[in-house]
Amino acid sequence: MIKHSVTLTKQSLGFWFIVNKGNVYLTEAGKIPRGTLASLQVAAEPEQICWLGEYQQQPCYLLVDHDQVADQAMWHSARSLLSEDEQLFQLAARALQVALFLQTHRFCGQCGSAMHLVNWELAVLCNRCGHRCYPRIAPCVLVGITRPGQILLARSSRHKTGSFSILAGFVESAETLEQAAVREVKEEVGVDIINLNYIGSQPWPFPHSLMTGFTADYQQGDIVCQPNEIEEAAWFDFNNLPQIPPVETLSGRIIHHLQRKNVK
Repeated sequence: MIKHSVTLTKQSLGFWFIVNKGNVYLTEAGKIPRGTLASLQVAAEPEQICWLGEYQQQPCYLLVDHDQVADQAMWHSARSLLSEDEQLFQLAARALQVALFLQTHRFCGQCGSAMHLVNWELAVLCNRCGHRCYPRIAPCVLVGITRPGQILLARSSRHKTGSFSILAGFVESAETLEQAAVREVKEEVGVDIINLNYIGSQPWPFPHSLMTGFTADYQQGDIVCQPNEIEEAAWFDFNNLPQIPPVETLSGRIIHHLQRKNVK
């Protein structure tokens, strides 16, 4: 559980996930800062510090830095931690999402009054009307679709030419994960799938997603790309794949899983 209520002094020791404008601060060695609060030389209001968890038996804190970024080279996307340590990436993902929550819930959406963090759970409360808010999580489905010897990969309009991945989309209101997977595949590339199987999940702080991964078998239909969403999509032989996401990502993990399963 993430706790807001922490008692800190300048000599409090821990790992410090310092967040500014959607990026996390890393040392020159590319590490999360570790030391006392005083050693950070970063001004922070007590209400902008949250306890996140533990790493290597040391407490981890979120520290929201609203000052201007002096050296852009020291601020990085949480993605840069993916290949370093999965636990550190998850803590950074949590820090970024909590920081965004604090930034976007300063005022009550019901009556406009100031919101205040409660001290027994991660939530903000309006003392005037009693409205309470929790951090938003947006579930997203990833689907790796195969037919004998091949996998269906696509490139969205947001990705560079030559870079492909499995299909993905957000879950809509009153929709199950399975329904979202079938719908997104049909909408994005026009094909029908069967034998949907759950693989796993991964928090994804861009800005507050939870990726849920599935595999499925192709049933029928020709590829028809959704306009303004999918630039290109095609069937690729498993022994001749294009550039795909790294294995540290859930999409990359699913592709490699299917490749091992389909290549004898």
